[in-house]
Order: sequence, then C-alpha cells, then structure tokens
Amino acid sequence: MKITQFTDFSLRLLMYLSRHRGRVVTVREVAEYYDISGEHLKKIVRSLADLGHIQTVRGKHGGLLLAREPAEIDMGALFRQQENLALLPCHENCDPCPLTDCRLRGLVDQALGAFLAVFDGKSLADII
Repeated sequence: MKITQFTDFSLRLLMYLSRHRGRVVTVREVAEYYDISGEHLKKIVRSLADLGHIQTVRGKHGGLLLAREPAEIDMGALFRQQENLALLPCHENCDPCPLTDCRLRGLVDQALGAFLAVFDGKSLADII
C-alpha cells in the first residue's frame, strides 16, 4: 500500500505543530520548512481542522495550532480518515466480485487490516 501525498503531508503538518506547541505556526512556515505547495497545504489544513485535529487562528497574527494533545491523535484513525482504503475496484462500490469464487478481496482485506493494526493504538505522540 502506498500512502498518498495528502496523508504524508497531513502527518508532517501534525508533527510540526506538535514540535512547536505553544505558538501559532503559519501555513507559509510549514510549506517552506517541508518545501511543499502552500495551496496544497491549505487543503490539508481544512481537512485536519474539520476533523478537529488542528485549530486555525484568523487575523494578522493568525495561523495554526494543534487542537488536541498528541497522545489523543490516533494514527490508525487518521489513516482511515485521510486515505482511500479501497484497494480494489470491488472495494470502492461494494460490488460482488465478477470473478466466480474470487478470494483476492478477502486476502486484500486481511493485508489492509494488518497494515492498519500497526498504526492502531499508536498516537502522534509516539512518532514525534
């Protein structure tokens, strides 16, 4: 499984905010630090704010803050929230497999479960 750039940058943003707790961090600062597009980062900020992981502060001295303790942000949940976990076309629309007696879907489900199990119970605090 390949982690999308969106999830990768989401994790980087959360780690950066965790390391700079107690002060407001700007999107520009994070974009420059990681050499990523500020526009792409703004989409990530909206997603993480909607999920309640970060807080946005408007105004002249505005920016971003971590909205919860790093130990409260579960990595398994974050992957489920940010990633499209439909690894096969039949996962996306829950259609039955057109192949008679296909066991691939079950095997892929098992592999995905094992992947996510590594992150379940791990928090942002575990990776900073």
